[in-house]
Amino acid sequence: MANTPATAAPTEGPSQDLFERSPRGSTVLEVEHLVKEFPGGVRLSFRRSPPVQAVSDVSFKVRAGETLGLVGESGCGKTTTARSIVQVVEPTSGRILFRGHDLGQLDGGVRRRVRQEIQYVFQDPSTAFNPRMTVHDVIAEPLRIHGLYGQGGAERVAELLQLVGLEPQHGERYPHEFSGGQRQRIGIVRAIALNAQLLILDEPVSALDTSVQAQVINLLEELQEKLDLAYVFVAHDLSMIRHICDHVAVMYLGKIVETGTKSEIFEKPAHPYTQALLSAVPIRDPSLRDTSERILLEGDMPSPSNPPTGCRFRTRCWKAKSICAEEEPGLLDRPGVGHPSACHFAEVRQFTR
Repeated sequence: MANTPATAAPTEGPSQDLFERSPRGSTVLEVEHLVKEFPGGVRLSFRRSPPVQAVSDVSFKVRAGETLGLVGESGCGKTTTARSIVQVVEPTSGRILFRGHDLGQLDGGVRRRVRQEIQYVFQDPSTAFNPRMTVHDVIAEPLRIHGLYGQGGAERVAELLQLVGLEPQHGERYPHEFSGGQRQRIGIVRAIALNAQLLILDEPVSALDTSVQAQVINLLEELQEKLDLAYVFVAHDLSMIRHICDHVAVMYLGKIVETGTKSEIFEKPAHPYTQALLSAVPIRDPSLRDTSERILLEGDMPSPSNPPTGCRFRTRCWKAKSICAEEEPGLLDRPGVGHPSACHFAEVRQFTR
């Protein structure tokens, strides 16, 4: 399949470069100081509870041909961050820039065109499918919505099915007739039908068997290599993150607490929370299993409607001191670490996994 946009880029206006294919290594997405608060519910006393701080001052970049992994416990804000990128959730504040353009400032026509460039892949692809539509129609739907189906749409659907290891005749069947792994392939096909540059992958393999997970991950890597796609990969499975991601951002209670390259995060974690997550990952070398120290976190994650003062992780951290309650640590590259971490007492700890 030719690695070219489905339609010509606009010839006039400030969006001229917005739809050009990004060269590998160039910045596709920038998230700057993203904040998302949801209003609190109404209590029995008819007083509204405090707002829920789902995402608080999150920033990162994603480059063409690379994958950023967002990882953390359930409720840490990673899915809300992902949905904010595709404008399904409207940010409370902050900016989301696609190829340098603030998505919140684009007019309706340009924003509609941008939706072709940024696509979302769900954990359960069936939620994005109309069960009454054949697979061909499911994949052709975005082409029809954007007025592109008349430009060889039927041939493109057949080509896309072959690209992900399915046969063109499979397009005449219905989604429920396929296995979970095949449905996820169809979901990926639908996402790239408009030649998207950026895919937001929200736990795309967590509902699949291990062997099928590997097949889907390999497919995503192949497509990224062929099309120079940029991925934001949301997951709680660190083993999966390590396999597919180039850069990793660890989230806790709405904030990024550590970020770096894959090797920095997995081999030299500096934040206590990252170290606790990694200690739970199964060890590949049997000779090291008896000597590995398991870090057990006490208590539950605090409520995002009432986060702790200072460091949000301090209520579960074995390193916490008075300064942790008084002063929120910035996401900084501290001496002896080599990558940013949000901990007053950040210290690299070697892990062999």
